[in-house]
Amino acid sequence: MEFSLRKAVETDVEFLLELRETTMGQYLREVGMPAGREAYLERVHYAFDQAEIIVINDAPAGLFKAQFNPEINERYLVQIQLHPDYQGKGIAHRLISTLINKADSSGSTVGLSVIKTNPAQRLYSRLGFERVGETDFEYLMQYTPAKTA
Repeated sequence: MEFSLRKAVETDVEFLLELRETTMGQYLREVGMPAGREAYLERVHYAFDQAEIIVINDAPAGLFKAQFNPEINERYLVQIQLHPDYQGKGIAHRLISTLINKADSSGSTVGLSVIKTNPAQRLYSRLGFERVGETDFEYLMQYTPAKTA
């Protein structure tokens, strides 16, 4: 499925709030994490300057947010959310693979956290992420590029 990315702007916030509830609300409530407009707004605005809207057929379909921390040489997948109509079509796989390719070429790691009940952790494992820690609610996962001789 074809898609493009564009920078998120403030007029995307309502879409992003709805997307968060649709894609994450169940998992947040299952583990007892804050769910609701206030919590969603805080999450949407976190690293908003890095947020990109996934666009399919000229309409917003998801969110991709990643950042690079040069101090620890880590790319961090802050958020990836796709409307259920577009899940399972390889979009998240391709976006995360692009992040992994950047890490491989620069020797950086890729980190993320995933709610313990979120089935997306299977995708992360298939892409080479390993659990490196956990909190009460989330698994901390990391992709480490293979060392070359």
